[in-house]
Amino acid sequence: MTNTRKLRYHAGIYLKHDLPAGLTVFFVALPLCLGIALASGAPLYTGIVSGIIGGLVASLISDSQLVVSGPAAGLTTVVAFVLANYNFNIFMAVVAGAGLLQILMGLLRLGNIAGYFPSAVIKGMMAAIGIILISKQLPVALGYQQPDFWSKEFINLITDTHLFSNMREFYSQLSAGTLLITALSLAAYTFWEKPMFDKLRFIPVPLFVVATSISLTIIFRDYVPALALNPNEMVKLPEHIFSSFQLPDFSILKSDFTVVKYVFVFAMLASLETLLCIEAIDNIDPLHRTTSANRELLAQGTGNVLCGFMGGIPMTGVIVRGSANVEAGARTRWASFTHGVFMLIAVIGIPFIINKIPLCALASILIVTGYKLTKPKLYSHTFRLGWNQFLPFIITILVILFTDLLIGVSIGLLLSIFFIVRNNYIADYDVKKETHLGITTYTVKLHTNVTFLDKSKMKDVLENVPDYSKVIIDGSFTKHIDHDVLEMISGYRMNAKRRGIELELKNVELVEVTEMH
Repeated sequence: MTNTRKLRYHAGIYLKHDLPAGLTVFFVALPLCLGIALASGAPLYTGIVSGIIGGLVASLISDSQLVVSGPAAGLTTVVAFVLANYNFNIFMAVVAGAGLLQILMGLLRLGNIAGYFPSAVIKGMMAAIGIILISKQLPVALGYQQPDFWSKEFINLITDTHLFSNMREFYSQLSAGTLLITALSLAAYTFWEKPMFDKLRFIPVPLFVVATSISLTIIFRDYVPALALNPNEMVKLPEHIFSSFQLPDFSILKSDFTVVKYVFVFAMLASLETLLCIEAIDNIDPLHRTTSANRELLAQGTGNVLCGFMGGIPMTGVIVRGSANVEAGARTRWASFTHGVFMLIAVIGIPFIINKIPLCALASILIVTGYKLTKPKLYSHTFRLGWNQFLPFIITILVILFTDLLIGVSIGLLLSIFFIVRNNYIADYDVKKETHLGITTYTVKLHTNVTFLDKSKMKDVLENVPDYSKVIIDGSFTKHIDHDVLEMISGYRMNAKRRGIELELKNVELVEVTEMH
């Protein structure tokens, strides 16, 4: 195939598949970029900046043809905390530092890091984020004009000493127009899946919600003043989003370890969410392509360094955008790049239209996003998997809600490790008791791998064997027995003779027992 024919072929693919897919993803991503910035307590333009960088930069570095990057719901709680406690220059340094750490992780080929986090803990983390998203957006969705109704952890909602006075103030500020737009927005998500709307399914629901809410806002303003929205209930983008360019303040990283901790938290959470995203998108890729996890970390790290220097919130690969990209028929990375181009054109060319979007519409989109992360079906499904899965899942959720995300994930991880140790502790051998001609025989059948974790329990079993019995320790099916266990068995052999116990070993090696004085 000549270069001219190749060019025509790729141009045809782009015009037929990637261009319309990029436009579709743009309509999905724009309200999400604004909404996630809103949920993070960041200026709304920061979400747009991250979306543009995700489209124009990360898509070209990434090995994936279908993943779409941008600000994601998984980091909103941590971003909100950092912004509430530090100035924006320090926040920018944290984002850029996290990007550099991601680049380092990619260079060190640590792309398989997600495999070391139990799925129960990851599900619990995402479910807790979903709950927090819903709780944070409810005041905005109902028309409360001060979105800091509760500004710290979720638990403050029920422990605030001024709860009832806050609720009375909240009730007094409810907006009827906002309530109507929110109700219609949430209803759109409910009814969009009905068969009667099949012919409209090609329109992304976020686009429909935004377009409808803008139309209703104009109608209320011109014809139903009683339902008109207050100006502070609308999106407010600066005319030139890059006009207030600042530089990150890296000096604090040398003196404040807490800030360094958030560099690590941002990098780990962004990497986890990205790696989960590429796994999900690869699974639905019609061409069954596989994404390099290490290269994806390089792409996301580079994007986050740029976000840190250009005033964006942290970005990741995002499942919602990626799945929309696949459903829209995208074939190559140029669809994601195109969505970034449209994002840039929109904020430069038509910010006056974006500024007509009511915040309650964005809050409605985020409430639905939060619900998808914490569906009741997720809880029932995890419960059916057993306590080994359900306890780390539910404990992770509760600890995150009562404290913060890092502590919750850490405790969930420790609980999962406890169950792993416990399962190993009880599952690496079986004991069978038989009595024949008045002689009781205890057969200890060892499994594939017997570790030092089995030593104490096995020792108790052997010590409780009655005198003048027979013990068979069968290692016929064992590939590895720790030296600690072999030493314990060898020591028991000498004790068994004194107690009149006949000990038979099958494929179990005796070792020298070292006395300690």
